[in-house]
Amino acid sequence: MDTYILHIETSGPVCSVSLAHNGSSVGCEEIREPNQHASQLTFLIDKLLSRALPQGVLLSAVAVSQGPGSYTGLRIGVSTAKGLCYAWDIPLLAIPTLDAMYEGFCESYSLDEGEPALLMPMLDARRMEVYMKGFNAKGEVVIETRAFVVEEEVLEKLAEDYEFVYLFGTGADKLTKQFTNSRKIKMIPGFVQLSPYMHALAFERYIEEKFENTAYFEPFYLKEFVPTKAKKML
Repeated sequence: MDTYILHIETSGPVCSVSLAHNGSSVGCEEIREPNQHASQLTFLIDKLLSRALPQGVLLSAVAVSQGPGSYTGLRIGVSTAKGLCYAWDIPLLAIPTLDAMYEGFCESYSLDEGEPALLMPMLDARRMEVYMKGFNAKGEVVIETRAFVVEEEVLEKLAEDYEFVYLFGTGADKLTKQFTNSRKIKMIPGFVQLSPYMHALAFERYIEEKFENTAYFEPFYLKEFVPTKAKKML
């Protein structure tokens, strides 16, 4: 079976797209400049497919990071993915952003399956709040997705059954100073969500035919959008 899936990640600061063949990467394009999702996403997709998709081969599906994350970024990614699925008459796959981040962490860092560690991907929300989810070293979900105001005492209470807690993602980056002297809490700086982290999860969902209803699918925002005035208008 030849399965080519396009992956779109716009839930965070990096605009990232990638192509996978049967779950294995065959190409990736990304731009790390802020606020480029709306203007660059379709350009990156066209560039990627032109060079990485074999001539005459059709895409099997489009996978998109479903959230939580940036409200604007998620809307751009999901609307683009839905448009492509309609145009090409192919299924839509939605991948939870924090699950994909966990997969990406495991690809980059080696942990023993039996290690008493709690892995917590975190996305920046507002002020000291983050969107987060907790996994053990076996990949089992031990803390469901939630919006969380980070306090050291509360975090250590959540992780009392683990020797170490690994925090990574844009939400963790803003907490570095807060946990500098913690023995238990380990910060992984500079970790951002990228589209290749979705490859294995998307291929598994494709095989199991866990497709979304393209017409009615909406991003997982977790919280309602609160509009703010631009600084130059204040």
